[in-house]
Amino acid sequence: MKLKVFSKDGTARGEREFSIPEFEGSKGRGTLRQVLVALQANRRQGSASSKTRGEVRGGGRKPWRQKGTGMARAGSRRSPIWRGGGVTFGPGPRSYRQGLNRKMKHLAFLRAVYERASAGNINVIESFELEEPKTRLMAAVLDRIAPRGKLLLVDDVFSDVTILAGRNIERITLTEAMSVNALDVSICGRVIISEKGVERILARKERS
Repeated sequence: MKLKVFSKDGTARGEREFSIPEFEGSKGRGTLRQVLVALQANRRQGSASSKTRGEVRGGGRKPWRQKGTGMARAGSRRSPIWRGGGVTFGPGPRSYRQGLNRKMKHLAFLRAVYERASAGNINVIESFELEEPKTRLMAAVLDRIAPRGKLLLVDDVFSDVTILAGRNIERITLTEAMSVNALDVSICGRVIISEKGVERILARKERS
């Protein structure tokens, strides 16, 4: 599959063929959807919590006597129908984690890369090397490649200069090739990968 290639200053250098696995029809789409749902679920904290009538404060005595007041019977101020009372069947801390095996994650990642590449949303850059750790230098390079939208930058290993230059640019995310996953590739508008990053990604096996 052919991808657009740019020099490290953002100048276009034409297209080059890369050995990105291709898919026929809908193969891998169901797995991609399942993996995306699971990865997002695994990011949830699961910290929502409410108190039952046994946990809220107060309600130690009966609010009024059982008969003779003309009001409905009440045994505790902690009743769920009272303001400030407990919550019936409310949320509690829980884990939303969904298990995924390596083959599923690997297949979903390859399908996500193929979908992005087919749409022309994956570009290759010679490297992310900069002379100085300056945000304006990084922004100038990215504006030549993709002037707008969210960007995912992928490299084999990011240098300290690149990290310092890119950390103040809100629209970019820096991820190393061995840790990028299908969700990272899917949620960004465009993916820019260094040549070394492409080599590392294509060398990834099902263990990733």
